[in-house]
Amino acid sequence: MHDASAAWLMTGLAPSPLMVSLMQTATSLPFFLLALPAGALADIVDRRRLLLATQLWMLVAATALGVSTVAGRTGPWLLLSLTFGMGLGNALNAPAWQATTPDLVPREELAAAVALGGISVNVARAVGPALGGLLVAALGAGWVFLLNAASFLGVVVVLARWQHEVPRSRLPPEDVPGAMRAGVRYVRHSAPFHAVLARTAAFVVPASALWALLPLFARRGLGLSATGYGLLLGCLGAGAIAGAAILPRVRERLTSDRLVLAGAAVFAVVSAVLALARAPLVAGGGLFVGGMAWMGAMSTLNVAAQNAVPAWVRARALAVGLLAVQGSMAVGSLLWGVVATHADIPTALVAGAALLLVGAVASRRFALHGLSNLDLRPDPRWSLPETACQLDGDEGPVLVTLEYQVDPAESEEFLRAVRRLEPVRRRDGAIRWNVYRDTEDPNRWLEVFVVESWLEHLRQHERVTADDRVLFEAAARFDRGGKGPRVRHHIAGRQAEQLRWNGRAAE
Repeated sequence: MHDASAAWLMTGLAPSPLMVSLMQTATSLPFFLLALPAGALADIVDRRRLLLATQLWMLVAATALGVSTVAGRTGPWLLLSLTFGMGLGNALNAPAWQATTPDLVPREELAAAVALGGISVNVARAVGPALGGLLVAALGAGWVFLLNAASFLGVVVVLARWQHEVPRSRLPPEDVPGAMRAGVRYVRHSAPFHAVLARTAAFVVPASALWALLPLFARRGLGLSATGYGLLLGCLGAGAIAGAAILPRVRERLTSDRLVLAGAAVFAVVSAVLALARAPLVAGGGLFVGGMAWMGAMSTLNVAAQNAVPAWVRARALAVGLLAVQGSMAVGSLLWGVVATHADIPTALVAGAALLLVGAVASRRFALHGLSNLDLRPDPRWSLPETACQLDGDEGPVLVTLEYQVDPAESEEFLRAVRRLEPVRRRDGAIRWNVYRDTEDPNRWLEVFVVESWLEHLRQHERVTADDRVLFEAAARFDRGGKGPRVRHHIAGRQAEQLRWNGRAAE
């Protein structure tokens, strides 16, 4: 109700394609600014308290917008500013909200849980805009904003009653800058998550043309009122609900890759049909089908993102995923607003449809199928290393060496196996990695990596997953000693001079 009313209000305050499109940008841009800090916070603090704070922030922003609008003091830039403020709260809220889903349901039910969450959103999308349009026509947009503000109180009550168990670690919590670096490092070196990001951008950037230009198309192209525009959004939402209902049966027949491809193709056809539509009934029917396609594609991408990352970095990675969605929406909305300003709205919609098809085909090499089979549970067999000196945790950088004795006849196979460890080491904390062969002893190989501190290396041990263990064992089996590589830890020279040695044997 709030989003539809705000977009419609802008069409009256400043009826240009660029200003209307900037409403979507004001909603999405905060994710550029806060996605990583929000994800880091959600991984290192009590998520319940973080969610309570963000809900209260959005309550204040919605109240301010409602009061100013009822008083007749809302102009286009104030509307954009307070919409941006709402976006800030949502940006801080979203990673923590999404990261709770895998903790609430078993993995085999994750896809159904994500679809159920999509249904709840789209029930609101189907009913809310229509009710919003009626209230705007009857009372004005300001009262819709105030009703939205009141609704945050209900969410706050639910969160206050939620009994949430905070995960415990033997190590001190990360600080926000360090957690942000760890999140970026993980995403940078995680090939499965790269696939999710590429497929997301290829779908959302061109698909955003329909979302960004629909308010102005409803007013200019179809001659509809606020109520009519709300009904069009309701068609999208109703289609998404129907799509979620049939999604389990579709997943039985289509892989994740084919489902996203099919969703992109159908949404492209809907955008092209909408560009040519002059009857509201035709537009509504097309948007119903488009809602089904949107739900199928976005739900599949969401599940893929959840399956591609382990629990310790989940909120940070999902924050990057949300950044890809909202950033693509912001950039796409601005792009298609400019295109519509210099050409017209139907041209922008057709261009978006064409780019959607091209992107869907071009991104097929980024496979999503198989991500649900990844075993990213923590490996309980990994223990923290012992040392012969007392370490507080801030010492570093730390050089870690693993010495392998390898039969020269197996050196090529060993190299292939050990090089598979590089992305694992880097995404879990290493800032440098390489493998070396001894020039005097051809049997001796060293895997070497550097971590920024001793504490970060201890976190590396906690971050090992069951799938990582398989890769480590595949490399270790080439060691001729039979016990695996010999591991040594080295502290940087200046810090090593200050250590207090206790005589304990090193790892």
